Amino acid sequence: MNEDVIMDDIPGEPAPPADAIVKTVHVPLAPDRAFELFTARIAEWWPLATHSAGHEDAVDLAIDGRVGGLIVETLRDGSTSVWGTITGWQPPHALAFTWHPALGPEEATQVAVAFAADAAGCALTLVHTGWAKRRDGDVRDRYVTGWEFVLGRFVAAAA
Repeated sequence: MNEDVIMDDIPGEPAPPADAIVKTVHVPLAPDRAFELFTARIAEWWPLATHSAGHEDAVDLAIDGRVGGLIVETLRDGSTSVWGTITGWQPPHALAFTWHPALGPEEATQVAVAFAADAAGCALTLVHTGWAKRRDGDVRDRYVTGWEFVLGRFVAAAA
């Protein structure tokens, strides 16, 4: 994995657009361990049965940790579905990716995740933008609660 990649898609300055979803959670892990849990161990905590393209048929989720790497869901029958592409990779500080589970890349939104040391261990801030590309207009509101649930699973796995 290339750990020297610098990127522009990291949460922070400038401020995200008004329609951005911004979620911050705190976990009792150092940023390097939180980054590793979020990326290399995503299948351990991501709620595939409820938050995936394959639902109950989904058996794995993996992030290929490098710029250009894919986020891939694997189904019970061995078929796969690409959820997005890594656009920024800066372990253990940040990653960014396109996001289009169960859709084509033409409807991809963008997600940026930053990891920063804090009093609890690590603050993870997720910023999800690019809603204008989506044809299903109400999807943003579903992602507000969806990210809360998903990040809640991340927090539980980190505990």
